Amino acid sequence: MPDHERDEGSSRWGRTGSRDRGRGDETPEERADRRWGDLLQELRVAQTGVQILFGFLLTVVFQQRFTALSDTDRHIYTVTVVLGAATVGALVGPVALHRILTGRRLKPETVLLASRLTVLGLGLLLCTMVSSLLLVLRLAARDTWAAVLVGVVAAWFMLCWFMVPLWAWHRGNPKDDD
Repeated sequence: MPDHERDEGSSRWGRTGSRDRGRGDETPEERADRRWGDLLQELRVAQTGVQILFGFLLTVVFQQRFTALSDTDRHIYTVTVVLGAATVGALVGPVALHRILTGRRLKPETVLLASRLTVLGLGLLLCTMVSSLLLVLRLAARDTWAAVLVGVVAAWFMLCWFMVPLWAWHRGNPKDDD
């Protein structure tokens, strides 16, 4: 029976079978399959939140108070909706990429492109969140405080989503490049 079908108990990765083996003996296809599975799990989390945020943004224009927004706030709203749409596109893109390229023996390339789309989607999500927050805080607080709070939150997102992972990546073992 192949390793991936054998039930060897739970591994430190939360799965059984071939994932317990060291990464050094993975074939390129096994590695691509593992990385694709990991990416799908990450995308499930991000896609759900983005779709809820985008759906909410689409309803704002139909609220009675929307007509009372200043021109600046309407521009911020427009930018926010476009950023939200671009974010959805980038984070759903890997699914379309996989579907179109399935069976063409391009799994490693598919995983690489999907990973890049995901990072782009995270960058767009950061912009969407900052823009959304700016719109809301401009209505709830003075412009100066809104800008300060948005700056702090943007820095927090950049720290959590990009700086800490990049720091960990640079400190990691280059032979362990996943």
